[in-house]
Amino acid sequence: MIMRGDRPGRLRVVAIADADSFVKWSAALIDSAPSADPHLLLVQTPLVVSVTQEHAALAGTGIRPEAVTRVAYDDIAAWLAKDRPDVVVIGGRGPFVRLVMRQIDRVTPRPVVVSGLPGMSIPAQRGAALYRRHCDLMVVHSKRELRAFRQLADRLGLTMRFGLATLPFARPAHEAMGGTDLVFAAQAIVPREPEERRQLAEILRAAALADPTRRVVLKLRSRPDLGEAETHFERTELTDLLRDRPDNLVFSHEPMSRALETAEGLVTVSSTAAIEAMAMGLPVIALTTFGVSKSHLNTVFSRSGVQGGADDVIARRFRHPHTAWLADNYFHDATESTWWSDVERLVDMRRRGALAPRVVPIARGGRLHEAWQRKAVLGAEDHSVLGAVALAVGAPLVWGILTARKVLGRRGAESWSDAGSDITVTPARYQDPIVRPRRSVLATAVID
Repeated sequence: MIMRGDRPGRLRVVAIADADSFVKWSAALIDSAPSADPHLLLVQTPLVVSVTQEHAALAGTGIRPEAVTRVAYDDIAAWLAKDRPDVVVIGGRGPFVRLVMRQIDRVTPRPVVVSGLPGMSIPAQRGAALYRRHCDLMVVHSKRELRAFRQLADRLGLTMRFGLATLPFARPAHEAMGGTDLVFAAQAIVPREPEERRQLAEILRAAALADPTRRVVLKLRSRPDLGEAETHFERTELTDLLRDRPDNLVFSHEPMSRALETAEGLVTVSSTAAIEAMAMGLPVIALTTFGVSKSHLNTVFSRSGVQGGADDVIARRFRHPHTAWLADNYFHDATESTWWSDVERLVDMRRRGALAPRVVPIARGGRLHEAWQRKAVLGAEDHSVLGAVALAVGAPLVWGILTARKVLGRRGAESWSDAGSDITVTPARYQDPIVRPRRSVLATAVID
């Protein structure tokens, strides 16, 4: 066991995050470490969680309120230099990870840097690897993901280390479940098209009307009317589409673990909430009405035994997953998880001078490009003149590139159109908007 003079037997581990799903993931991950002294650092960006979202994200963890600090981006390096953590876990979208890494590059002594994704990550995406390639370890959550990201890194010519963990917030139920709610885990970008989201709203409405004695619960992650944001931007909000709804179709903002306590089963297109429900012994429907494709992030459920259509949702024909699928997808034996022993080994190497820093290089395009990267993540929290100039110059260019991608498409083996592979070596065709119209804040929309 690695020892630290002022914290005998434990490693100081600081998670740095902003958006809701990443706060939930990083907090649960560091809380699960068997010998960690955890702290959570929330960075002020347009996506940073509200206090209410923070409490929901930390539900079920042992992280106390006094172990949470909110900081401005420019204060990260000084805070870390004073705290001297052994390990930093960065929880955020790729551009956020890269930006935080630039702060860590200024810190002495340098901590071991860990990153990861907050849920199911099939397909393994090009940008996910590229933005995290300068971290010392990237955490994945299934044997299937481990194979996919190793394959992706090899295809992209990247040298990366991967550590296997179980999803830290997927926990067994403390007591037998016996609820009656149909819980739908909403996602901001799946399905994406307005007509698909209207169709989804009608499915939920029909499920509620089919049995007025049982609730249909639309589980939401944010309250836009209160200025809350979430990781992705929802262009067509389900709440708007369901203003006229039966009394037994209700909205919920409570933690997912609490919503599932009264659930008969869970429905989703591709939310990681499905894994939470399975861990609690609840049946699931992975909705296939909008297709099974990488763009819907639901190819992971192929051959799982839980896929179903709209009629299955309305009739509440929930399913339990096949045993063989579970072993390869998020329910491997806990003894196979290596991430924490990997972290301890890397800390020991860093202390002995055997682990070289993986420094983020200067951006192509120099200071203006770096100012764009900063502005795209920090939005109104960045007050620099150069950032404003970079935004004015860069936004039209980025949108031109994204428009071309959407028009031309990306086809072929290991692309977004190839549902038979678990990786995408082509860039994403879509990004969240630079300016989120309803909240007038900048999002982390950049291109890899």
